[in-house]
Amino acid sequence: MVYELISKVYLLNDISLSNMRDKITKLIDETLAKDEYYLSFHRKNTFKNYSYDNFYNVENDGVYREGKIYSFRIRTVDAQLSNYLEKALFTAYTSDMKVLTVTKRTIPKKYLERIFSITPIVIKTEEGYWRTHVSIEEFEKKLRNNLIKNYNTFYNTKINEDFELFTYIEFNNQKPISVPFKNNITLLGDKVTFHVSENEMAQKLTYFAIGVGIGECGSRGCGFIGYQYL
Repeated sequence: MVYELISKVYLLNDISLSNMRDKITKLIDETLAKDEYYLSFHRKNTFKNYSYDNFYNVENDGVYREGKIYSFRIRTVDAQLSNYLEKALFTAYTSDMKVLTVTKRTIPKKYLERIFSITPIVIKTEEGYWRTHVSIEEFEKKLRNNLIKNYNTFYNTKINEDFELFTYIEFNNQKPISVPFKNNITLLGDKVTFHVSENEMAQKLTYFAIGVGIGECGSRGCGFIGYQYL
């Protein structure tokens, strides 16, 4: 199952759009660090199995203001993690924000027509941004392979990979989207819509992606997915 936690936060300082992802990441990281098990989990180089989006409602000038209330969503396929975050986030705060409420729901399992990235999708390569040296087919293959590996690891299985995942994909940005990262590094990402095949494995994998995100750095706010049912 995919679990969604909707957190309402009260801002203690103004937060710019360019800093928002880091501020939300800090809140989640510090919440995980309160527990010895999840502190160890956070430090491991492994699939984190959660993703999150940005503040809403959206501020048109890109400044989220002190004294106002905003919401953001965390999704995960890990029931234990969802239970921990539901309780621990309720009392969480940083120097920039304080959590007011946390509401949990389960994303219904229905046939999916398409999924689309709400936050930019990032894939890392040795040469930098993928478009300079990787074809669209190879880009899609990297996303598919990463998602299958995550699925196999989480469910301790090895699926038959002979299936069509997406019928076609559409890029919704005309130029790369900057994603500020740690240590003053900026990654480049894309907004993409994926039209989902109707076979059983494609549907299972796409539903899984709603929880964990698609691409890399899902636990850093990248690749958070919106969805539309058939």
